[in-house]
Amino acid sequence: MTGGSAPEPAAALPATLRFIERDWLSSNQVVGFDGRDAIVVDTGYAKHASLTVALVRRVLDAYAAETGGSVRLAGIVNTHLHSDHCGGNQALARAFECPITVPAASSADVAAWDEAALTHSATGQRCERFRHAATLAPGETLRLGGLDWRVLAAPGHDPKSLVFHCESEGLLVSADALWEQGFGVIFPELDGQSGFDEQRSVLELIARLPVRLVLPGHGRAFADVRGALDRAFTRLEAMRSDPRRHARHALKVLVKFLLLDLERVEAARLAELLRRATVMQRTAGLIGMEFGDALAWAADELVAQGQLRREGAWLLNG
Repeated sequence: MTGGSAPEPAAALPATLRFIERDWLSSNQVVGFDGRDAIVVDTGYAKHASLTVALVRRVLDAYAAETGGSVRLAGIVNTHLHSDHCGGNQALARAFECPITVPAASSADVAAWDEAALTHSATGQRCERFRHAATLAPGETLRLGGLDWRVLAAPGHDPKSLVFHCESEGLLVSADALWEQGFGVIFPELDGQSGFDEQRSVLELIARLPVRLVLPGHGRAFADVRGALDRAFTRLEAMRSDPRRHARHALKVLVKFLLLDLERVEAARLAELLRRATVMQRTAGLIGMEFGDALAWAADELVAQGQLRREGAWLLNG
């Protein structure tokens, strides 16, 4: 913070909310306190599940010390069920003995544990199985941090995703629908479904909401909502005008995610490791390349950008 500037976003949160900024493997968390009960939104990736438990416990203990008395984690809520947002669900539920709430549109997929429909296996990612106790649907109200949040549909990045808007405080939990510098990969477009139009509609919806602070799924909380929206609209139109550009970007994102998870792989084994990753295979087709060739291209691009590095036959996270 510099002299005369607006306060840092974290300082603008109500006393009953905490924002945990993570990275690009694990999503951020929002923790809300209502009396002695707390709710956490999203839980990060499986690799960092124990860290998520430790971070949430630290936030609970700090709030208890500030306010006096004990605090319990009373529930987990997911904005959507990509692996980087729900990978810590089971670890948290086990550690704190709390129920899990998922988007209603994903309820059947969770009950059947359909890893392809949940996109976990289809993107070469992993998630410990969990069971849900409740659902949330667009139009309902989420009670978080002693505040009422309107539950809104946010198709685009994920057709079943939700975002949460608290009008009284001007806050938006935006998941991957809006980041400070863009938004998440538009996965429906990689499956031959409509996604660009839906993403534009979500951005237009956010532009109409009274929002002073965005709590995104990745990256820092930010107050320049107009600037973020302008960047997102520009990025979206570039992708819409050249869908192959979006596909190339998506494949690099997914290969980078794999290396963030595994840290090192034999380059020659990439295609074998990703033999169940149907989304990635279809993305290679959109680029106009065979799967193995597309993976090799993505790896070369990421190495050139400094995102990955090579040691002999191995690819390592940069």
